[in-house]
Amino acid sequence: MSDLGIGYLIAELFGPLGAVGGVLCIFLLFFIDAVMFPTLPELFTVLVFVQGYGLEPIVLGALLLSAIVVGEVAGLLTLYGVVRRLRVPARLQKVITSYRDFLVCQDEKMILVNRIAPVLPFMGAFVALCHWDLRRSIIYLLIGGITKYGLILLLSGFFLAYMEKGTATTVTIIMVLVVIALSFVATVIRKRRLKKGACEDADSTA
Repeated sequence: MSDLGIGYLIAELFGPLGAVGGVLCIFLLFFIDAVMFPTLPELFTVLVFVQGYGLEPIVLGALLLSAIVVGEVAGLLTLYGVVRRLRVPARLQKVITSYRDFLVCQDEKMILVNRIAPVLPFMGAFVALCHWDLRRSIIYLLIGGITKYGLILLLSGFFLAYMEKGTATTVTIIMVLVVIALSFVATVIRKRRLKKGACEDADSTA
């Protein structure tokens, strides 16, 4: 099932529940995104937000941001707990450690960088395998998530306040797609640099 497919399936499932369903939908999408596979949560966040559900934008925005925060933290802790209980092969541990050494930051601050260029999927597993401080990792996860999605929701609310709903929805979706595209480009560039750095390191040690 595609990233959009799982999102639409969950949205259809919880849609009849109104605002409660919208909040549950966002929580599940962010949880699944953190634990299993990408779900394009940015897109569905604004799609749920523009529904309004008869709530004040600031109230709905706060509810969605809370769902995002809880979903991301729950996802990180779930994957972290699972990996900590597994016996990870030494070879895999070495690969993860080597990958970490080529990152812009080798510690928990990489979680913030990952908001711009997502090169670390399954963050909870990475935190466990790199032996990063769990408390600090959660703090950085919260800072990055609140900043990124708070800004997206704030801009979405601004568009809804000063444009017709149809126009505001279109502009908001375009904005999010641009954010996703820029993140993808940044990720590709960063991965190429990591690959190039790995090759140069291998040549120097040969």
